[in-house]
Amino acid sequence: MITLIFLGDVVGEPGRLALYRALPELQAEFMPDAIIVNGENAAGGRGITPRIAEEFFANGISAITLGDHVWDQQELADKIDTMPRVLRPLNLQSNNPGSGSVLLDTPKGKIGVISLIGRTFMRQSAQNPFLVGMDEAKRMVAEGAVAILVDMHGEATSEKISMALHLDGSVTGVVGTHTHVQTADARILPLGTAAITDVGMCGSRDGVIGRNAADVLQAQITAMPCKLNIGGWPAGVSGVVITADESTGHALSILPFNRYYDR
Repeated sequence: MITLIFLGDVVGEPGRLALYRALPELQAEFMPDAIIVNGENAAGGRGITPRIAEEFFANGISAITLGDHVWDQQELADKIDTMPRVLRPLNLQSNNPGSGSVLLDTPKGKIGVISLIGRTFMRQSAQNPFLVGMDEAKRMVAEGAVAILVDMHGEATSEKISMALHLDGSVTGVVGTHTHVQTADARILPLGTAAITDVGMCGSRDGVIGRNAADVLQAQITAMPCKLNIGGWPAGVSGVVITADESTGHALSILPFNRYYDR
């Protein structure tokens, strides 16, 4: 059996520190073969830096997926070509630096990770994720992947659900990110792919999707520009544990979780 953990968008310092608190617990409890995290809000809520990415890897993260904030930190754009486990969305323009997928070598075999970004209500100009995602899944299977996990980073729930159905049977799991609120639809699709529309986030519990609640309320009530600071503690982690059959790569189970910590 293969066990994969995916953790939702990490938002700022509280999200990072909660992640580091949770990882030893998750490793001891589930003994995962790979842990993947979406890190696109890890640096002050906008993007990720190479230093933070290396901190993630030092704490046991296997690969980092990104999203619409992928290029918010210039340092990453300058170095991503040397960081193959930091994945910008695969379906961004082909002249973008970096890679959108990786095959991780594990004792159980090669585990594929694919980062995609949706096109509905998103700011990036991106290629068709449905075509790009299927092509990449087929390539990974041909290269011997025993399991494949796809991060579909999107605003529209319909687009993320559609991607899961499109890839059903071709990948182990399709997990949605970007909206930061865990959805209640975790399931195994008919052809064996685990799916959830959004896995949630790692960040402030009492904020608004990781931001300070008072700042967000001021902006909503006054309709005036306002700096949206990162929320505080308590902070938590949200994600899913997916198990899969080693011989088929099909999912056996998907378990959502949420854990919270005081500072």
